[in-house]
Amino acid sequence: MSEIENKQALRVFIVDDEPPARNRLHDLLDDCSEQLALEVVGEAGNGQEALDKLGDIRADVVLLDIRMPQMDGIELAQHLNKLLNPPVVIFTTAYDAYAIQAFDLKAIDYLLKPIRLRRLFEALNRARDAVPVQTEVLRNLLPEPRKNLSIHERGKVHLIPIEQVLFLRAEFKYITVRTAEREYLIEESLNALEKEFPTRFIRIHRNSLIAKEAIVGFEKGGDEGESGWMVKLKGLDELLAISRRQQHIVKEFS
Repeated sequence: MSEIENKQALRVFIVDDEPPARNRLHDLLDDCSEQLALEVVGEAGNGQEALDKLGDIRADVVLLDIRMPQMDGIELAQHLNKLLNPPVVIFTTAYDAYAIQAFDLKAIDYLLKPIRLRRLFEALNRARDAVPVQTEVLRNLLPEPRKNLSIHERGKVHLIPIEQVLFLRAEFKYITVRTAEREYLIEESLNALEKEFPTRFIRIHRNSLIAKEAIVGFEKGGDEGESGWMVKLKGLDELLAISRRQQHIVKEFS
């Protein structure tokens, strides 16, 4: 039995919105397989498709294009970290020198397009001993806020579009994410979310952020005494308390 056959095959998944780019990677991986035990376990043309498939397919490595419509590769990599066994990500990119320098400083592996066989082979070999890039590191590379939050539920990663989020409330080590339809629990920092989405949310309490666009009115009452205010959000019957420190928003949005 050859040395290649003795090693467990590296399970590779491809994500790129351009079919020719996916085909190119298939060809290169086929060439790599002559010296490296690997198996292409699937492909996807966008982030949502990748999350759906990778909930059912175990992959060791994801070759991930950065520039894709709807959701770029850096955001997708953050959501992939929610999987029970997150894969190692190797980005494929045509980014400019500035972005590549940022990748180098963060020790993130990437392949510059057009991808060369030798470079892909080297990256796959390193991937065997690599660990997934931390979500915090990926977030620092994003030029814009995420378009989605995500949760791991019933074995799959589910996306929560930011535009549907009405409020975020810190409860113990979790954040309750409320949409018009339901609540979700995520493990993130409320302060970090406030910094990431400063134009979307405003703080009404030390434990609560609300979507500015969802505000429909204010009412007196709540735990703050006679001078306290509550805020009414579109699509919710629940009123949320505004702390004394944050009651200036009543004038700002009235």
